[in-house]
Amino acid sequence: MGKYITVLGGIVSIIVGIWVLISCGWWSSFVTLLKGSVPPILILGGLAAFFAGISEVKDSMQAKKEEVKPK
Repeated sequence: MGKYITVLGGIVSIIVGIWVLISCGWWSSFVTLLKGSVPPILILGGLAAFFAGISEVKDSMQAKKEEVKPK
């Protein structure tokens, strides 16, 4: 029963949020917020992907070295 209340509360929140954005004239403020937050999110996401890729390459190189070593 609690799951359904949570879903219903989420739907109500979405509807009220959209109504407030449109009816109270906050749309331009919301767009300004998005314009200011998207570049830092992209930069941080790119850095995370870059470091994860480097780590994966290092792990792959280490695995190849261990595979080549005679036992």
